[in-house]
Amino acid sequence: MKQVKIVFLLTFLFCFSTHCQESDKSKSTSYTIAYTSKGVAKIYSSDKEGKSNIKSINTKGDYLALSPDGKTFAFRVYHDDGKTWSIHTMNSDGTNSKRLTHAKNKWDSAPEWTPDGKKIAFAREYKDSEDVWQAEIWVMNQDGSERTQIESLKGSNPYFTPDGRIVFTSEYKDKKGEISIADIDGTNIIHLTDNEAEEWHPEVSTDGKQIVFMSNRDGNFEIYVMNIDGSNQKRLTFNNVGNWHPSWSPDGSKIIFSSTDDDKKSHIYIMNKDGSSVKKILSHGRKATFLR
Repeated sequence: MKQVKIVFLLTFLFCFSTHCQESDKSKSTSYTIAYTSKGVAKIYSSDKEGKSNIKSINTKGDYLALSPDGKTFAFRVYHDDGKTWSIHTMNSDGTNSKRLTHAKNKWDSAPEWTPDGKKIAFAREYKDSEDVWQAEIWVMNQDGSERTQIESLKGSNPYFTPDGRIVFTSEYKDKKGEISIADIDGTNIIHLTDNEAEEWHPEVSTDGKQIVFMSNRDGNFEIYVMNIDGSNQKRLTFNNVGNWHPSWSPDGSKIIFSSTDDDKKSHIYIMNKDGSSVKKILSHGRKATFLR
């Protein structure tokens, strides 16, 4: 009788484990991303059965960032034949587009929402009156009011941690591409990387424990990951073309990124967080981000 109980228990555990693995596998194939293709913002969805669809949200722009409540996109748009870049918002269905920044001959890009959804941070770049290139980080209310520069932060690509700190690409020791973290008011700056390479587009995992970013420290741009304190830096992609703009899945198990082919065309790939199981999911796309 005891042996029967043991056999039954082992069978139950095996079936339960198999079910969990199959369930996890099916969950891993379900995702929705926003990306840009030929200057048009689009949404791509894949369900648990692997079926997928793509829809346009009828606007030109990139660097799409969805608000925490899922109702509003912030994104970048070109004006004045590309001489001016501005931050816009629109409803998540593509309606009600509004322009929030209007600084002529300045490049506003890479918008990112604060965790409470009340403010938007963005990068601003331009040449000053002495023809010196400036890279600044600004924050404003979600309606574009009260635009304020975080004066101590020099750089771009702002992204928030769950506890409200800001990770960004900083200018440090006369280098224009290091990953740093600071409080939202610009105090307590900590430089997480310090080398001669260019390192860009940091994005924090939803649990706040890791940062994924792109770096050319080994020649061409590849995707890397590190702990939130800068430790355990690890390279995830290995090829001879550029890999760009990584983004975490909501559960932290996957990373998407753009990669250029030999013809300089950009496509979107997905991989496990350890760099395994790389798979192409979209052709002719870039600047993809998971929608939470």
